[in-house]
Amino acid sequence: MLTGPAWTQKLRTEIAKAVIGQDAVVERLLVALLANGHVLLEGMPGLAKTLLVKSLGTALGVQFERVQFTPDLLPSDVVGTMIFQPKTGEFTAHRGPVFANLVLADEINRAPAKVQSALLEAMQERQVTIGGQTHPLPKPFFVMATQNPVEQEGTYPLPEAQTDRFLFKLIVDYPTAEEESTMMLRWGQVTKQPALIPASSGEELLALRAEVDRIHVAPAVHNYILALVRATRALTEGPVAKRHLTFGASPRASLALYQSGRALAWLRGQDYVSPALIQELAPDVLRHRIGLTYEAEAQEITADILIAKVIKTTPVPSV
Repeated sequence: MLTGPAWTQKLRTEIAKAVIGQDAVVERLLVALLANGHVLLEGMPGLAKTLLVKSLGTALGVQFERVQFTPDLLPSDVVGTMIFQPKTGEFTAHRGPVFANLVLADEINRAPAKVQSALLEAMQERQVTIGGQTHPLPKPFFVMATQNPVEQEGTYPLPEAQTDRFLFKLIVDYPTAEEESTMMLRWGQVTKQPALIPASSGEELLALRAEVDRIHVAPAVHNYILALVRATRALTEGPVAKRHLTFGASPRASLALYQSGRALAWLRGQDYVSPALIQELAPDVLRHRIGLTYEAEAQEITADILIAKVIKTTPVPSV
């Protein structure tokens, strides 16, 4: 059976043919795959978010579909609809692009709430309903969505019920000067994207999840995860705290930290989850699960600042 570092390296090598840099984001995407979770990618235009997810799908060797979210998109454009067949006089289900292993919801905040909610059942239940009939989605199944943090015109903010379904919210930042220089040199000489080849498969991924489930989580780390998540809820208590936070993280955050901690430990060749891994994952798991007040935003207090405060003030167990 493959080790975590070996599996990571062969996928990274293939993705690097198309995407330069973003190593931390790539690692988080692999963690999400192993933890059976969805990912929300947020970043400025031109940072290769779409290319990264597409390259991941090719390297993983799974069926990939991209849905470009627009204000005139309909739910049936995502999940499918019933089509009348004149020859038989019956309606048959036409499956939409959501019936793939890896679905890229590009610029998800550009579609209205009705379309965004069409993904809720798919993301949570791994099934969709078309014409009153339930259709299971293929295994494995992931939704990776992108959104632009600066453009507000023609966008529809994701509701809390939707964002809570994402395992991670990842911030895609600008490349380093060295990485950007490499991009200029490479793409100045290449007229088309290099052809990627599958380095893994959906079947292999499903098998590797059994290895992740064997990673040990000590009772002290288990309690540490609970303490971190519940500390975000404590920030909503008291007159001063309420000025910054309207609600804390849901129980999904505890589950996300627990499972993603095991996945990250396996990827790095460890057989147990350490508090340091939980601290590293906490911002990506929690930043979209806590509600900032308008006053906090006006004072430029971000979710990451409050999460850092929670990490600093929560006692760390010795394992």
